[in-house]
Amino acid sequence: MSARLGYLAVLGAASGWALIGVFTRELGDDGMAAADLAAWRALLGGACFAVHFALGRRRAPKPAAVPDASTWWRLAAFTLVGVVVFFASLPLAIEAGGITIAYVLLYTAPAWVAVGAALLLGERLGPVDWALIAATLAGATMIVTSGGAELTVNVASVGWGVASGVTYASYYLLGRRLFEQLGAVRVYALCLPAGGVVLLALVRPTWPSGQQWLLLACLAVVSTWLPYLLLGIGLSKVPSSRAVVVATIEPVLAAIIGAAFYGERLGPVGVLGATTVLAAAAVSSTRR
Repeated sequence: MSARLGYLAVLGAASGWALIGVFTRELGDDGMAAADLAAWRALLGGACFAVHFALGRRRAPKPAAVPDASTWWRLAAFTLVGVVVFFASLPLAIEAGGITIAYVLLYTAPAWVAVGAALLLGERLGPVDWALIAATLAGATMIVTSGGAELTVNVASVGWGVASGVTYASYYLLGRRLFEQLGAVRVYALCLPAGGVVLLALVRPTWPSGQQWLLLACLAVVSTWLPYLLLGIGLSKVPSSRAVVVATIEPVLAAIIGAAFYGERLGPVGVLGATTVLAAAAVSSTRR
């Protein structure tokens, strides 16, 4: 039951993240640059977690422990990689190439997590784990190479997409130990606002309009606070190498959204690739 709850939590997180493409496209159509969106998302999402942590701390029986020096270094690394770079790279990839291409390249992350989990977390990968990861990467490759309507494959879209995949892996590698030590809410309450301040200094975003504030609020709650909370729950109950494969339903959902609302159409090979990714996620979620 505990493992099943973990898989469901990861699936819920993936569904919330799939909606980032919608908010990015809508804000872009309304004149907001992708880099500006990244800064506001980190700040507003961080505010949600700060409030969450403050309310939970009032009910806590004892004060939260102060992180030691090594933990602060891990928090800093997670902030720079998992917030500053990741929050910027994904919307930039969507802006450059479209939702479907960006999300597929985001899911090069399983390859980075597989190696990192073995080296950093001491996890052992069995033949089935490797097969599922290989199937996921093969499906992602088919989607990228298939082409299609309203999709752009160029240096910017591929570069930012791969960067989002590499930095997304940090949530399973750097993030997991921090979640276990400090709790997911506390980690995000510290890292998201700090990353938002760094992005604010680097990007210096313009002040949003009324409609943009509404979209940013949805982005902060639906696609930041809630999914990250669910991911923290999921990673505490299932191994990182399996959780990342389950979460690959995210690009499939994103591709459906891209096709339904923005006219993005994959070719036959791309459809086969999406089916492969979904099948790998389904098999992984039913394994013990």
